[in-house]
Amino acid sequence: MKFTITFLVSSALSLAGSIGFANEEGMADSMTVVSWGGAYQKSQQRAYSEPYAAKHDGLTVIWDESSAEAVAKLRAMNEAGNVTWDLVDAVAADAIRLCDEGLAMEINHDEMLAPGDDGSTATEDFGDLLVSDCFIPQIVYSTTFGYRTDLVGNTPPENVCAIFDLETYPGKRSLEKRPVNNMEWALLCDGVEKDNLYDVLATEEGQNQALAKLDTIKDNVVWWSAGADTPQLLADGEVVIGSTYNGRLFSVIEEQGQPVSMLWDAQVFDLDGWIIPTGLPEDRRARVVDFLRFATDTQRLADQAKFISYGPARASSAPLIGKHADLGIEMAPHMPTDPANAKNTILFNYEFWADYRDDIDAKFQAWLAR
Repeated sequence: MKFTITFLVSSALSLAGSIGFANEEGMADSMTVVSWGGAYQKSQQRAYSEPYAAKHDGLTVIWDESSAEAVAKLRAMNEAGNVTWDLVDAVAADAIRLCDEGLAMEINHDEMLAPGDDGSTATEDFGDLLVSDCFIPQIVYSTTFGYRTDLVGNTPPENVCAIFDLETYPGKRSLEKRPVNNMEWALLCDGVEKDNLYDVLATEEGQNQALAKLDTIKDNVVWWSAGADTPQLLADGEVVIGSTYNGRLFSVIEEQGQPVSMLWDAQVFDLDGWIIPTGLPEDRRARVVDFLRFATDTQRLADQAKFISYGPARASSAPLIGKHADLGIEMAPHMPTDPANAKNTILFNYEFWADYRDDIDAKFQAWLAR
């Protein structure tokens, strides 16, 4: 599901100028931001765009939920010579692909972004999470599983391979409608050692092995495209177990109080952040750059963790993580990086998926159609 939200927030320009906010001259008065919808997008709006818009009189921020289709849509926009997006939230592997194809702007992180509150440069603060010259990291998240506590009997799942165990856990599962993560879990549950997953997946035999494992549950899978789908399917009792982003599960468990629990085993760590499409007019690019300097500083990245359980990408932000803004609960134990949750993790291989994604996507979609 996709929809667009537009909101206007006004404040006095004279006040903005008097306390040092950015000069509006030369900046576009509207900005189209592309994200993933649901609880995640709401956390971005509350932590980033609403406070930013409150400082910039007459600014219109338009949100679009098309990040899952960002690569294909930016390719099409570029071919048509009509790029309508100003800023795109993308997973790291997609950012690498877009950068390699010249569809995302290269960034000097230290010039464009604010230094850390601890005195570090942006490069030092983000560290190893700067996986592409075009990518500005925002959060560390994981794709993992949630399950209905009232539908799993007296033996709740403790191992990710429960998704393939139709005898112990009968019923529908939900999996994302793409090969990423599903192929890794399939190989892991078919006996491949975690350290060898990507070596095996790089081969045609390994890809076929993963699809054969997924075949064993294919008739019992509800395929999702939007991160909000699995939480809704779990809340409605339409699936017994399903994958999605850990922050979406936090929302359905803690905020909505649904009978759902987390299965952290073999969660896949990943990065999400911003890319700026190439070819923007100067006024639109100036607006985006100004927004990003604000939205990716130490405090703002820590602020997002008040609304959703994703770890901030800046090292200087981590000590500032506190309680949920509405629930009043400590957020640190709900982060995927918490030691109790990170006992068995898979580190997403960005370079692998940047190199192999198109070919494996085609094979996966052909398998789905069979």
